[in-house]
Amino acid sequence: MLRRLTVENYALIDRLQLELDARLNIITGETGAGKSILLGALGLLLGAKNDGAALKDSTGNCRIEGVFDLTGLGLEPFFEENDLEYAAETTLTRIISPAGKSRAFVNDLPVQLQQLRELGTQLVDIHSQHQNLILSSEEFRISALDTMAGNGDLLTRYTTAYTQLQELRRRVATLREAAETGRRDEEWLRFQTDELTAAALRTGEQAEIEAELAILENADRIGETFITLRNALDADETGILTQLRNSENELSRLGVNFPAAADYATRLHAVVEELKDIDASVTADSLRIDADPARLQKLTNRLDTLLSLQQKHHVTDEAALITVRDNYAARLATIVHSDEAIADAEKELQATEKEAQKLAEKLHETRAKQAPKFAGRVLETLVQLGMPDTVFRVELTPTEMLGRTGKENVAFLFSANKNRDPQPIERIASGGELSRVMLSIKALLAERMQLPTILFDEIDTGVSGRIADAMGEIIARLSQTMQVVDITHLPQVASKGSAHFVVYKHEGRTDIMRLNDPERIDEIAKMLSGSRITDAARTQARILLGREE
Repeated sequence: MLRRLTVENYALIDRLQLELDARLNIITGETGAGKSILLGALGLLLGAKNDGAALKDSTGNCRIEGVFDLTGLGLEPFFEENDLEYAAETTLTRIISPAGKSRAFVNDLPVQLQQLRELGTQLVDIHSQHQNLILSSEEFRISALDTMAGNGDLLTRYTTAYTQLQELRRRVATLREAAETGRRDEEWLRFQTDELTAAALRTGEQAEIEAELAILENADRIGETFITLRNALDADETGILTQLRNSENELSRLGVNFPAAADYATRLHAVVEELKDIDASVTADSLRIDADPARLQKLTNRLDTLLSLQQKHHVTDEAALITVRDNYAARLATIVHSDEAIADAEKELQATEKEAQKLAEKLHETRAKQAPKFAGRVLETLVQLGMPDTVFRVELTPTEMLGRTGKENVAFLFSANKNRDPQPIERIASGGELSRVMLSIKALLAERMQLPTILFDEIDTGVSGRIADAMGEIIARLSQTMQVVDITHLPQVASKGSAHFVVYKHEGRTDIMRLNDPERIDEIAKMLSGSRITDAARTQARILLGREE
């Protein structure tokens, strides 16, 4: 239930605060006073898109705040799912900056507009002046029938299956298209994959080949250099090692008489050992390095192969080539197994379609069972609204294909005269007739939906007199189980309210005030007689209000 609505800097409103009654709240006012502005502000609070005309003062923010009593509504799961702090008295806030940026809050915690909208739909049902036209909406007619039939869970299951069905249809189409394209590319992909696979690619191989080629291409020069070094080190009598060993021995002998010589001998020994090690290593490398023309040619050819493949596939190393090969192989595998993948997807599609068809049949059964009951309840209310000869039927027409809401179209057939064949209501009903039918449906739906608040914006358009009084009675009955806000121009309806507010303009700005009993009598008298209030109008107003003296 909406306890309080505060609007600041919106359209023609500087600041306005509305404290609402728990039952029937009547809002009246002259045409152009700003009732629709108030409705627009409430719409923004509940998540409607900003049309860019929200700000009265372009230098400040527009702020709309609503305080709601959530007691007994079972909204705790919504708050938990959205990581919001639940409170029995919850505040919704919408702020729009001069730049047009919008921010929304629930109990001072920022939320996305979609979250605000989802919560808003569970708090207030707004029936605008133009909503009678939704009777022409297939979606609304089906939704109304489903609400009465209690199809919520069944419809959710069907919607899930239908969504999955659509996704699978797109998947099968994509797989078939990919398979068709793949079959055109299969031969080329197979050639590329086979070529790269045959190359036996290995990460780091190119660097290894280039290093070995550098040795093989200079093998003769390396060998000659090593031979020269070995001869210099270890020739029989003239080699450096032979001479150094002799010197080491002499120095060792001199060390007995000249201690420094022994130190020299030790140091020289270390040099000799290092040179011996060099000599051994050079000898080993000399035996290993062989100017093998066959090996040289083999490595050259292998390097040419790697470089050619890299150039062909526009990459710079073997790792990238391996990636290219694996991608080709994966694409080829997809093509090879495409028929299997398509078969699996089609099998899943058939199973899902079967399930969707089954759920659609259940929806049809419940709708067909509910349709005459729904029509009967609407007719009962229409009789109260002065339409005893009305014909109203709900017609279900099967469709060939599954749709978003099932496998049928729903039409509301209407005739104001029993002697005429009923036709779709949106084609033949007048404005007043549409208003009465819409009120009948809304009253019926309100019983099932158990929304805390419903707002009617001139739902009584096109009716007057006795019928207006009957509409007021129906609206009043609704307010016994829920909060109702009714914007009206009819005194018969206005007199039924628990609280009466009047919207007015003062110095070009819109404001609102709650009327006391005398003020209310004058306001209803004004609605009866016009701007000049007569004693007769006041008397009639008292009668309507049950204040007869």
